[in-house]
Amino acid sequence: MRTLVLGAGAIGGYFGGRLLEAGRDVSFLVRPARAAALARSGLRIRSPVGDATLPAPPTVVAAELHERFDLVLLTAKAYDLEDAIESFAPAVGGGTAILPLLNGVRHLDVLDARFGVDHVLGGQCVIAATLNADQEIVHLNDRHALSFGERDGSMSDRVTCIAQLMAGARFESRASAEIVLEMWEKWVFLASLAACTCLMRAPVGVIASVPGGVDLALGLLGECVRIAAAEGHPVRPALVERARAMLTDTSSTLTASMLRDMERNAAIEADHVIGDLLARARRHGLTDADVPLLTIVYARLSVYERIRTQSAAAAAR
Repeated sequence: MRTLVLGAGAIGGYFGGRLLEAGRDVSFLVRPARAAALARSGLRIRSPVGDATLPAPPTVVAAELHERFDLVLLTAKAYDLEDAIESFAPAVGGGTAILPLLNGVRHLDVLDARFGVDHVLGGQCVIAATLNADQEIVHLNDRHALSFGERDGSMSDRVTCIAQLMAGARFESRASAEIVLEMWEKWVFLASLAACTCLMRAPVGVIASVPGGVDLALGLLGECVRIAAAEGHPVRPALVERARAMLTDTSSTLTASMLRDMERNAAIEADHVIGDLLARARRHGLTDADVPLLTIVYARLSVYERIRTQSAAAAAR
C-alpha cells in the first residue's frame, strides 16, 4: 500500500517515520526547505519507546506531485487544511483513501465536499510530540496510538489493508467500528483541556489546586459533553469519568498543545476545537447562557488571535 504522509512534523513525521522504519512504502509531502533538511540530516525521532534515525526518507514537493497513492495520511493543522488539500489533491485517485488525524470533526465536511464521502475515513491519534530546534521529532510520553475506520462502522477491505499496513510498526494501531464516536470523545476531552489550560495559562495540576479550579475544569467538561450529546454522540460514562480524573489531578503537568502554541505566539486551532463546538451548540438551540464557560474561552482565544494577527501585520510593514 503506497502511503503519502502530508508533512514531516511532529505527528506526520512520527507516525510516517514509524511506518518507514517498519519497511512500508511511505513518502512525505513536504515544503522544499524541509525536503532539503531531511535529505541532509534524515528523519530523526527521539522517543521513550525507542529512537530512530531514517536517512534520506522519500520526499516529494507539491509542484512535483503527479503520482496517485493508495493512502493519504493527513496531519495538517486545521487552519492549514485548505492549503493542504490543494497540495495533496493530485495524489488522490479513484481508489485513494484519505485518513485525516485532525482534531474535531469539521474537516470531514471540508474533505467530503472536495473529494467525496467515499474517499474519507475517520481517524484520530493520541500522542504528545513536538518538533525541537534541531528539527527532531520529540515524543514526550509513552502514548502513541492511532485508530481509524469507516465512518459507517463497516469493516471494509481498505480498512483491513490499512490495519495490515500498520501492524508491526512501532506504535499502537487499531481499526475501529466506532471511529466517529471516538473522534467525538477525543474532541470533548481535548476541548475541555485546551479551554481550561489556555484560559488559565497553566497546567492541569496547578489549576486543580487553586480555589474554583476543579469547578472550572468540570464545568467546561460538562458543557462539551452536553454539546456532543445534542449532536447525537453521547460520550460513554467510562470516558467521562476518565476525563474527570485527568482534569482534576492536582499532580498533573498536562497542558494542551494549543497552550504551547500560544506560549510561542503561534497560530492556534481555536475555531476548529472550540468555535465549532459553539456553532454546533447553537444549531441545537443552546445559547451562550447555556454554555457560558466555552463562550468566555472562545472570546479569550479570539482576542489572542486578533492581537497576534495585528502584531504580525504591523511587523511586516
